[in-house]
Formats: sequence, C-alpha cells, structure tokens
Amino acid sequence: MSILKPFLLMSMLLYSMQVIGQGPQASSNSYKDTRVREYITPQRIMWLSDSTLIQNSEGLLLPGNGQADLVGKNICTLSGSLGENPAFLLDFGKELHGGLQIVTGMFEGKIPINVKVTLGESVAEAMSDVVGSSATNEHAIRQMDVTVPWLGKIEIGNSGFRFARIELLDKDRTLKLKEVNAISIYRDIPYLGSFKSNDERLNKIWEVGAYTVHLNMQEYLWDGIKRDRLVWVGDMHPEVMTITSVFGPNEVVPKSLDLIQDITDLPAWMNGISSYSIWWILIQHEWYKSFGNIEYLKKHEDYIFKLLSLLQENIDENGKETLEGRFLDWPTSPNTEAVHAGLQSLMVMVFQTGIELAEILEQPQHIDSYQKSIDLLKSHVPDPNDNKSAAALLAISGLEKAKKVNRKWLSKDPNAGVSTFYGYYVLQARAMAGDYTGAMDVIRDYWGGMLDLGATTFWEDFNLDWAENAGRIDELPEPGKVDVHGEYGDYCYIGFRHSLCHGWASGPTSWLSQHVLGISIHEGGNAVKIDPHLGDLEWVEGSYPTKFGVLSVKHTKNSEGEISTEIQAPEGLTILND
Repeated sequence: MSILKPFLLMSMLLYSMQVIGQGPQASSNSYKDTRVREYITPQRIMWLSDSTLIQNSEGLLLPGNGQADLVGKNICTLSGSLGENPAFLLDFGKELHGGLQIVTGMFEGKIPINVKVTLGESVAEAMSDVVGSSATNEHAIRQMDVTVPWLGKIEIGNSGFRFARIELLDKDRTLKLKEVNAISIYRDIPYLGSFKSNDERLNKIWEVGAYTVHLNMQEYLWDGIKRDRLVWVGDMHPEVMTITSVFGPNEVVPKSLDLIQDITDLPAWMNGISSYSIWWILIQHEWYKSFGNIEYLKKHEDYIFKLLSLLQENIDENGKETLEGRFLDWPTSPNTEAVHAGLQSLMVMVFQTGIELAEILEQPQHIDSYQKSIDLLKSHVPDPNDNKSAAALLAISGLEKAKKVNRKWLSKDPNAGVSTFYGYYVLQARAMAGDYTGAMDVIRDYWGGMLDLGATTFWEDFNLDWAENAGRIDELPEPGKVDVHGEYGDYCYIGFRHSLCHGWASGPTSWLSQHVLGISIHEGGNAVKIDPHLGDLEWVEGSYPTKFGVLSVKHTKNSEGEISTEIQAPEGLTILND
C-alpha cells in the first residue's frame, strides 16, 4: 500500500495536468461559434430625457475596454427621480447584429439596479415601447428590463439595431455607467468582390447591399436580423447571388440549403411555399455554376429529381401550373393573376434548370420528360396583370420576349410597383432587354431612396412614395414629418415590425457585378465571360471571387463610347471570348 499510494497520486496529478493543458473539453452535444464579437463605442448621444438628471453623458462616447475599475474616470451618472425616469438614446453609426455590453461603476448600496433597454433599427423604433405600438419582441427581444451589477458588467441582447435607449427604472437610486458598447456579432470574412465607378451613389448602393447580406450570414443565412431570423429558402436566392459576387463559396449557403432539405420531407413544400421549393433547386444550380462542387450537388440529386417529379404533377392538361402554397412576394399577393403568371414562369425556369442538372449529374433519362413539361407549360402564357414582378419572370423564363416586357410593363413609371425582393428580377429582365441604363436609374432612385432616408442596410419593403415629406430614420421624429418606419409597412411588416435589414433586398450588388462589371461565371466555375455594360458611366472597376481566386477588371469608356478593358485573372480561370 505504501508503494501503490504515491503511484496513484502521481498518476492523478499527471492526468490533471494533461486535462488542464488541453483546456475545456468539447461535449459531444456542443457546437462552436466561429463568429466574431466586436465591441463598438457609440458615436452620438441622440437624446437626453433631462440633462439635470444625467451627468457626463459624453463619457459614454469615449473608447472603453469593457473592464470595470475603481477609479471611475468619465463616469456617466443617472439620478433617479420621483418624476421622470432619466434616459438617453445612443447611436452606434450603422445597423449591427448583436446586443449591448453595459459596464458599471461604484454606486451607493452595491445592490443591482434596474434599467430598461430598448433597441431600434430607427430612432423612432428605439424610442417606442412594445406595448401600445407596432413594435414587437418577436424573433428577437428588442425591449427588456435588465438588472445591472455594481462595479461589473452585463452583456444582453441578440437582435438587429443601430440605436439603443437606456432608461433608469429605480426612482431612488443613482446609476453610474462607465461604458455602454454595442456587441457586433458577425462572420469575419473578407469582401473579395468589389465595385467602384465614377458614380458614388451606385458605389454606395453596392456596398450597402453587400453589408446587408453580410449581417444576415449568421449561424445560417437569415432573411432579417431583427425579424425573420429564419432560413426562408426563396428569399435566399438574391442573397446567394450577392454571396457569390462578394464573399465566394461561404459555408453558410450549403449549410442553409441542407437544413431546409433535412426538415422538409416530400411531398411537403419548403417553408410551406411551392415557389420556395423551386427556388431551392435554382439555388443549387447557381451554387454549382459558380464553384463547381459536384460532390455537394450529388449529395442532393435524389431529392432534386424527386422534387422535380412532384412539380410535374402540378401541371394540368392545358399547361397551367396548379401549385399550392402560392406566393411570389408580399406586394404581389393580392394580384392572383400575377401570382399565376409568376408561378407559371418559375415552373418553366425550374425544368430548364432540371435539364441542365440532368446533364451535369449524368441522368439523361430525365431530359426528354423535362422538355415535354416545358413545351406544355409554354402553351399557356398568362397575363401579368400589370405586375412588374410577374412580368419580369415571364421575360426571364422566355414565356415573353424581354424587350416586349420592358416596353409594356417595366419601363413605364419604372419605380412604381418595384419590391425590394423581386426588384432584382425586374433588373435582370431589363438587362435581358438591353435596357441597362434604365435599370441603373431604378437602382439609383429606388434603392438610393432608402439611403436618402438614412438607411445603412436595405429594407424588407420600400415604396418611393414613402419618401414624400418623410423624416430620416437616423433622426428624432419631427412634427409635420412622416415617421417612415412607424407609419408605413404592410402585410406582416406593419410599422416598427418592418425589418430594415433584409437580405432579399441586396439585388443591385450582384446585378452591378454581373452586368456593369460584366462578369458571369460558366462551366462550373472554370470559365468566365466578361461583357461590360457601362450605360452612362465613364469607368468602372472591381473584383469577383472565383474558385481559382479573385478576378479583377477595369473598364474605361472613351469619348466615342468605346470600352477598353484590363483583366487580371487568377491562374486556371479561362476567359471566354464572344
């Protein structure tokens, strides 16, 4: 025993040292978060409830370190009152995904103090209560009562916001705040794609679209970071086009596509919407075309072909689609004729894609069947009933000539009837018609209209008429001015429930890269065609991620309208000629 006991003690000590050296052991039921947490100092104090109850608020604008200390320099003090609760509103400069870090000083009593925190994508939303307004705590908590510690810190929240209102709730207490920082949570990934031209408005729109999608690239590819923090696979299509143009083959796309397939057993429709199952197939095809990952595509081939068979069952003998779960985008929803025209177009598009997938996956037995479905569908061409979204899909599918669609519907009152989601397909159809300048004008006016109202990300929905006599979202509401966030919105996004960071609105980013820079990827990512359309621009330059590396181009137009092009292509990438 005298020999064994020291041996056991030494063995236990060595084992303990090994475990300590290895750090925390991952559980088989855990997963790691690879996103970055960045702490952002507020840029402005937008509002104070009562300057006599709040001292040294400017101290909150000084860069901090997240650490409470005993010295207490530049402390902001809030004094409770039996009358008004002291409160202030912070501006962090741009839309963020994440929460708040509150660092406190030494206040009397050492007992925790209660505050109310309200987050907002606009100033008006941050100044609103959940009760008695259109503001909500759905999907993400944007208003909460929080107990903050004495001489410590607390981190709270998981939402989308730019503004934060802090209100002291305890009437008889004095709160000392060292710091209030935003916690920005995001994927730390490079912007491989870029776009610069002599038009700063277009440059800004490209950047804002890229940033909007970047914020939605969280654990999965979401639709919105405040509301709709879900994988809506149809809404993903414009986002995926932006990701392929800016970030390259990020894992968030296949991860999200896999999730939707895993939770959707046929014959159910993805997200309960038939068109979203169609978009899933179209995205699979786009992802392969961009990066050529045949093994990933093969993983889904059984589901793809079964889904295509299910879609074939939804064509009647007259060539009309008979899909259930009928939806294109919200503004089109009341227009049943337009919804039919859009779904008819999507059915043609998915079987056109099905033929290409059958060739790629070496399943030629499907090709004849899919072609017969296309021929049958093309025997019935619905009227879009003056709806731009549906008309655009008619052009993209080939059911109508693009020039006719552009002349008859898209170019008339061009900013009316455009939605942030299907606006991307309107732009695509106008490009097919050769109307690049008209499409660029819509980008400047429609998407630029959101920037004019203070947007730093693009919105779930927008109507250019909203801008009339409207206040900016980054300013306090003014008497006589329209609160564009609180007073507008429709369907499921009325008022402050309206998301001001929605990935489906990023269409101009990929459109400008594809059509103005003129970059389109072919042959499973092995080749690229460069066909620029500068419209009224004098020059444009930028980059585009490919499977071989980053492609860079610059186009310059001379006084006679001729374009000269400089290309820097990564090794292995083939440049296709006309």
